[in-house]
Amino acid sequence: MGKSINAKELIANRYGKEGTKEREKFRENAFSYYFGEIIKSRRKELHMSQEDLADKVGKKRPYISRIENGEDIRLSNFALIANALGLSIELKVE
Repeated sequence: MGKSINAKELIANRYGKEGTKEREKFRENAFSYYFGEIIKSRRKELHMSQEDLADKVGKKRPYISRIENGEDIRLSNFALIANALGLSIELKVE
């Protein structure tokens, strides 16, 4: 049998332990990527181009492209784009 891999250990080895600056940067980048993928997937489901979405929210197409490629997005812009795509945002207390 092959060696099992523990995802938490793998992430800690590559990006540092929880609470470190390196780990926080990884987490931020992961969320930006994740949000970008959600936006891109939904936009495509709606058969919208990046240009269509940009026009709908009053932004330029390269901005939509950067978001879909995982660049950081401000919460206000994320909410604006999510609304234009018929998505809702839910905040929970954990």
